[in-house]
Amino acid sequence: MADTARTATTTTGTAGVEAVVRQDATLLEDDLREFIGSLPTEGDLYGAALSRSLYAPVADALASKVGQAALPPAPQAPGHSGSPLRPSIVYWAYRNYRGFQRATSDDATDLALIRRTAVAVRILLKAAVVLDDIQDGSDVRYGEPALHITHGIPLALNTASWLIMAALRHAAEPAVVASFVRAVGNGFTGQAGDMSTRTARTRAELLAAPHGERVRFWESVAALKTGTLFRMPLDAAVAGLGVIEDERRTLDDAMRRLGLASQLFNDLTDVVPELGGANTHEDFDGLSNRVFLELVDSTRTGPPAQGEQLKAFVLGHPGLQQTLLELSGQAVELKHSAKEAVHRVCRSARSAAYFDVTIERKGHLIDRLHETVRQRAGV
Repeated sequence: MADTARTATTTTGTAGVEAVVRQDATLLEDDLREFIGSLPTEGDLYGAALSRSLYAPVADALASKVGQAALPPAPQAPGHSGSPLRPSIVYWAYRNYRGFQRATSDDATDLALIRRTAVAVRILLKAAVVLDDIQDGSDVRYGEPALHITHGIPLALNTASWLIMAALRHAAEPAVVASFVRAVGNGFTGQAGDMSTRTARTRAELLAAPHGERVRFWESVAALKTGTLFRMPLDAAVAGLGVIEDERRTLDDAMRRLGLASQLFNDLTDVVPELGGANTHEDFDGLSNRVFLELVDSTRTGPPAQGEQLKAFVLGHPGLQQTLLELSGQAVELKHSAKEAVHRVCRSARSAAYFDVTIERKGHLIDRLHETVRQRAGV
C-alpha cells in the first residue's frame, strides 16, 4: 500500500469527527485505486488476451461509476456539510476500538489490517453487484450498463468469482478471511432463498402459508441476503481487531436489524413513488416483496402471482396505505434500535457521531420514506 495514511490528531466536536471520517474515506479510495493500478495491463499475446478478458472487467467492476457518488446525510446529522463522502463501517470499528488519536507504533499493524479489510470489503460488494445484476436481469447499474451487458455474462461471472478470491487474498488475516467466508456463504444462501420465490412451487407455498410463516420466510431471506451486506464489513473488522465476543454479538444483531430495515425500504420503494416524486419502481415480478406478502390474506381466492396483474393487485388493494404505514414504521424502529445498540458499545461520543455519519448517509431515507407515507395517509 502507498504510504498515505491520514490519521487525525485529537479534536473535539462534530467538525473533528467529520474530518476523521473524510480522511478515512479518502484513504480507502486511495487504497482501492492502488489495487486497481496493480492489475496487469499489457504483455505478450497471452497477457494482452488476459488483460481484455479478466483485468479490464475487474477494473470496470471496481471503478466508481457515474451516479455512484455517495448520498449526503440528513441536514441535521454530522457530516452534512461539504462534498458527499463514502464512509466505511470498517474504519468506524478501528476508530471505536483504537481511538481517534494519532496512530502509535502499536496501532500501525491494526491500521494496516483495517486498510486491507476495507479494500477487501469493497471488492466483495462489487462482486455481489455483478452477480446480483445477472440474477435479477438488471441491465443498468448506477446509470450505466451493467458489467454483463458490457462484457457478456460468461466474463462477468468469471470476473465476480475472481473478485471473491482476490478479496480473500487481499484480506490476508486468518480471522478476517474466516469472517468473509461465512459472509459469502450466507449471501449465496440468501440469494438462493430470494430466487426460489420465482419458482412456481415456492410461489404457491407462499400464497397458501399463514401470515406468520410468510413473515419468517421474508426475514430469513432478508437477514442473509441484505443483512449480510451490513454485517459482513463490521464482523470482519471486529474479528481482525479481536473485539470481545459479547460486543461482536451486539454489533452483529444491530447490523441484522439494519439489514431488515434496508430490505423493508427496498420493498416499500417498489410501491411508493421515489422520494423525489418523479418515478415509480415497478419490481413486482417476485414474491419476496414484503408488501405483497402482507396483502395476501384478504383475498384467499388467489391473487395473481406476477406481472402487470400483480402490480394492479398491489396498487389497487384497499389495505395498501395502512400496510405501507405499518411497514415503514417498522423500518424506522429497526434502524433506530440498531443505532441505539451500537451507541451502547461506542467508546466515546465522537465514535457514536462517526457511526451516525456512516449509517445516516443513506439511512435517513428510511425516515423520509415513513414521513412520505404518513403524509399520503393523512396521519
